[in-house]
Amino acid sequence: MQWRINIPPLTRALLLLLFVFSVSYQILRYGIDVDFTAGRFLALIPQWALFTPWVYFTATYSEQNIVTICIAGATIFYGGKYLERAWGSLEFGKFILLVTLLPNFVASLVYVFLFAISRNDRLALVVIQGSVALQGAFLVAFKQLVPEHTVTILRGAIKIRVKHFPSLFLAANTLSGIILGTDTALVLAWVGFMTSWTYLRFYKLQPDLSTASTGNSQLRGDASETFAFAYFWPDVVQPPVAAIADGVYNALVALRVCTPFSAEDVQMGNEQATARGEGGLPHLLDRGGTRHGRSKQEEAERRRALALKALDQRLHAASSNNKQQTPESQQAAPGEATRLAVSTTGQTPADQS
Repeated sequence: MQWRINIPPLTRALLLLLFVFSVSYQILRYGIDVDFTAGRFLALIPQWALFTPWVYFTATYSEQNIVTICIAGATIFYGGKYLERAWGSLEFGKFILLVTLLPNFVASLVYVFLFAISRNDRLALVVIQGSVALQGAFLVAFKQLVPEHTVTILRGAIKIRVKHFPSLFLAANTLSGIILGTDTALVLAWVGFMTSWTYLRFYKLQPDLSTASTGNSQLRGDASETFAFAYFWPDVVQPPVAAIADGVYNALVALRVCTPFSAEDVQMGNEQATARGEGGLPHLLDRGGTRHGRSKQEEAERRRALALKALDQRLHAASSNNKQQTPESQQAAPGEATRLAVSTTGQTPADQS
């Protein structure tokens, strides 16, 4: 039987770009023996980036060594494979462009600003490259889609839920930046995290899984409580983080930068999160060779089943509320009848007897 590589097209293209740009970077770096040339034309150097604007894209896929190439390859292979199937190639492509270009651009501005303050030439000539921002962005996306999924490491010796990975990732890069001096990774990790969360929270269009509609209805953003900024952090620090995040959010709403979520938006977001959780995490290494049309049909059937289940839960809750209200009305009925009799005859039933 012929073996086929079951990788979505955009993920395949990203893996190819990673290989081509990383190998080219090493050739420029060691073959020509001019490290600055490699940085200038494939990686991002803040002082020269405006003259070579393509580096805002290529820097993400130009890794320095075999270890970082393997990490980036695993990130794109596993993360891209799942996200492209979950969102579709078009939405996944938009996400990739955003979390590739914007973090690199913001990072270059950060170093230009630091150079303007300190006049340290190293800050203007620092080499910014690597897939750290992409890794942070993917972890945020998995936190949204499958937060309760448990990843098992070392045959069950270590078990970590997906929702804890973003905070662990940021903590590791922050400590590494402070202790080991990997400041570019620190900046890229935080900017990639914030870029991904902002886009998924407020802007990304997603299919409506919480209604019984079989059409192409879509929702913008994710207003669910579990995807709020404070829920990315341990329970101990959530209250102060929530207070700060709410203050920033209210300020942005007052400036009309953000549109406030309504109570209905939050309810719909919570239903979306519940539906995604019930959908589960498909096997990332499935080689079944399912055709695209069949995959879309199965996805539609799964969404329809989740929508019907959500509708059934709503009807059951409404029925329970009606049953609770009926005995109360029956108990109140005799008292109402007595008051009506008194108002009509002017006598209580005891006086009449």
